[in-house]
Amino acid sequence: MRVGVFDSGAGGLSVVKALLEEGLFEEIIYYGDTARVPYGTKDNNTIVRYSLEAIEFFNNFNIDLLITACNTVSAYALPQMRKQSYYDIIGVIASGIEALENRGLTKNSNILIIATKSTITSQRYQKEIKELGYNNISAIATGLFVPIVEEGLFEGKILDEVMEYYFKDLKTPDAIILGCTHFPLISNAISNYFNNTPILIHSGEAIVQHLKSKFNIKNSFKETKLNIYASDNVDGLRKIANSWLS
Repeated sequence: MRVGVFDSGAGGLSVVKALLEEGLFEEIIYYGDTARVPYGTKDNNTIVRYSLEAIEFFNNFNIDLLITACNTVSAYALPQMRKQSYYDIIGVIASGIEALENRGLTKNSNILIIATKSTITSQRYQKEIKELGYNNISAIATGLFVPIVEEGLFEGKILDEVMEYYFKDLKTPDAIILGCTHFPLISNAISNYFNNTPILIHSGEAIVQHLKSKFNIKNSFKETKLNIYASDNVDGLRKIANSWLS
């Protein structure tokens, strides 16, 4: 079984890592739109246009399933993408919310969503979590984390200062939804900032559970072939992959 994974840049490799660890697919085709990262600062029409161009790319491969590892794409472009594809397409927002619900939190739990500006503005997470009956939801755009992760700064002074900038006035949440696939790469730093108290909802782990429960995909492959493509500097993306996935 061959799966495509699409992201605006390198962040979707956090989803790839979870897929590799579980051995769910024989082959993974990864495409990062590195020439135009990040998507989280773009307007809605641009996000849709870029996403449809990605569909044109994946239509050149005989994939069985496409995972949109970009939360911004999942928020704005899934219906249009599905109209132009011959395979199932799943996003990370629905699976993330499903993962949150499976953690057994009370409806009064303090839930924090962190994501790019476009994802937060879409209100997708907030509305769907509220529909499940959760009462205490907060959401903040933390777009500076994206270039920090792209630079490979998973710890240190710069990241610490940006976390302080975003989180200094927050009460420690019971759960944090990492609403961008870049953010799992700094999950340890985020957890440490809040004294390792919150439950972190990781898109990669959520996607794996969603695939197992909704698509009945089993751990079938001891080895998975990974092919990485990019709209710009593919060698740079492959270098990042070698570092992150090792």
